[in-house]
Amino acid sequence: MLQVSIVGGAHARPEELRKRLGGHFDIAFTRLEEIEGSVPGQYILFDVDLSDPSLIIKIKDWLKGKPGDARVVFATDKSSRLQNTRAYALGATDVISRPVDVRGLAQALGCNQTEPKDEFAALANGSPDFAAKAAPGVKAAVEGLQDIFSSAFAGKPVEPEAVAAAGEAIVHDVEAHGLSTWIQLVRAHHSQTYQHCLLVTGVVVGFGQQIGLSQADRKRLSFAGMLHDIGKARIPLEILEKPGPLNNEEREVMKRHPQYGIDALNEARNVPQDMLDLVLHHHELLDGTGYPHGLSGGEIPDLVRIMTISDIFGALIERRSYKPPMSGDAAYKILLDMGAKLDKDLVRAFSPVALGRAAA
Repeated sequence: MLQVSIVGGAHARPEELRKRLGGHFDIAFTRLEEIEGSVPGQYILFDVDLSDPSLIIKIKDWLKGKPGDARVVFATDKSSRLQNTRAYALGATDVISRPVDVRGLAQALGCNQTEPKDEFAALANGSPDFAAKAAPGVKAAVEGLQDIFSSAFAGKPVEPEAVAAAGEAIVHDVEAHGLSTWIQLVRAHHSQTYQHCLLVTGVVVGFGQQIGLSQADRKRLSFAGMLHDIGKARIPLEILEKPGPLNNEEREVMKRHPQYGIDALNEARNVPQDMLDLVLHHHELLDGTGYPHGLSGGEIPDLVRIMTISDIFGALIERRSYKPPMSGDAAYKILLDMGAKLDKDLVRAFSPVALGRAAA
């Protein structure tokens, strides 16, 4: 039986965890305040309150002594961007939602305690072998996003080389295995924090391939897709996670995220100007009703128009805790209904991309 070291905060209930997990794992429970030195074991679960900044430095110090091949999983509140970002910044192998259950923990630890073993294989058309070939691109992209959001959260410069490498992995996977499979694999990942960026990046790469863009342009789009929402790391948590519509005041705060993204990227080295434009202007609309600058018509470059369509579509087909994913054809109808706000020729060209995954 696999031994798992659980580190619990004040809210954690060891007896409840043992009851829920004990039949599948050998549980060793330690209270957060009782830890001395490094956390023992190769499999570690932290069930602590990551909204408390005072704990972050302590946990980081404790994890310095962990084995290099240790798998470190954090349990967080469902869909909490702040807690998920902090977990990955601390070096989490994966993040799962509370309440912790056997299946979620087993998948995060990558073990055989329950089925399916491989979270990617579970959604890759029932073909573990196929998923094994395609999943590395998702994993590489997730690792890249971890670095990006961790840097933004900590106020450190983003490394363009890491972004480019992750983007190239997405280009390769979409070209090799198709956009539909990419979307399925992305949805298999536990963390909702990164799903939108991964979906949009895959969609914009697939769109670029569909309309015959050069591989260089597809790589540029993948780079921008990875970065386009980095500014949301600086949006208040209560606005990001609000399950219902934003009010006018909250909407105005949310509209600041493109500028926040530029502020973060200006601290980086060698981010090309056209990539900065894509990050800053992906919410601009052709009729001038977009933000942050109300650009219109010819003021909006073609690559930005492509990114805007992909971003809207990605948001519509995204799975959220409070809504199911919209089908491709329903999402495409919304794009059509936006009329003069979007480039009509590009929306028509987007049809095979959207309708090709209508049943997903």
